Amino acid sequence: MDLMQMIREKRILLVAHRGVCGANIPCNSMAAFRAAVHHGADIVELDVERSLDGELFIQHPGMEFVHLRLRDSIKNYPAAVVENFVLSNADHVRTEHKIARLEEALTYLRGKCIVNIDKFWENPEKIAALVRRLGMENDVIIKTANKPQYLDDVEKYAPDIPFMTIATDEDTTHEMLMKRNIRYIGTEVLFSDESAPVASKTYIDKMHADGKIVWVNSIVYNYKAVLSAGHNDDTAIERDPEFGWGWLADRGFDLIQTDFIYPCRTFLEATGRRNK
Repeated sequence: MDLMQMIREKRILLVAHRGVCGANIPCNSMAAFRAAVHHGADIVELDVERSLDGELFIQHPGMEFVHLRLRDSIKNYPAAVVENFVLSNADHVRTEHKIARLEEALTYLRGKCIVNIDKFWENPEKIAALVRRLGMENDVIIKTANKPQYLDDVEKYAPDIPFMTIATDEDTTHEMLMKRNIRYIGTEVLFSDESAPVASKTYIDKMHADGKIVWVNSIVYNYKAVLSAGHNDDTAIERDPEFGWGWLADRGFDLIQTDFIYPCRTFLEATGRRNK
């Protein structure tokens, strides 16, 4: 899939945070990924963790008790045990949905959505090898923070896979990344105030002029962790979608990660901010 062509056609791409979940459909499950496709997501974000014997599964590290009712990490169990773990729903009730392997998710989403593999830095060599074996080098986005070791691993194991970094309030590494042997396509920005440099039109215009894209988060995983100066899913749903999603679209961001794909998409299309 051609990410840049998708942006040219739609202007704004929508990222489904851990798929689309709710009720009896757990996040980071195959059901959540199928729901994301049905809701019209352009990109599906998912988290990866490995088993004791190195197999890659879809799981957010540190959230085992919430999602699996497990008190320790799946890294302590072999794949033959992990593959039988079942996920919990929104009421923390066990469901019939089993934890998925990364290969299963990638195979299903191939040709339907771009896939953002979060936590890439935990298993860079194995993830890159799987993406390449499936021929999905153009269908995946990997992302890490700007730590030297993480960037070195991207350059070593995945120089051919689209890569985004993460910047909080100010981007100090753009010029450096332009010079590295990395398929650098843009930056995910986090900001608690509208005046932050990474939230400015000047910064976004500069990134666009350099052929790069900017990812913003309207998700709220913890109300104390402000990711986009209050322009988020909560304010869009409870107060005013213009203040929530409209502000982010008008500022010029290319990718919006949301937990509410369908209402966000219909709002942006209805207000002429995004092509259908």
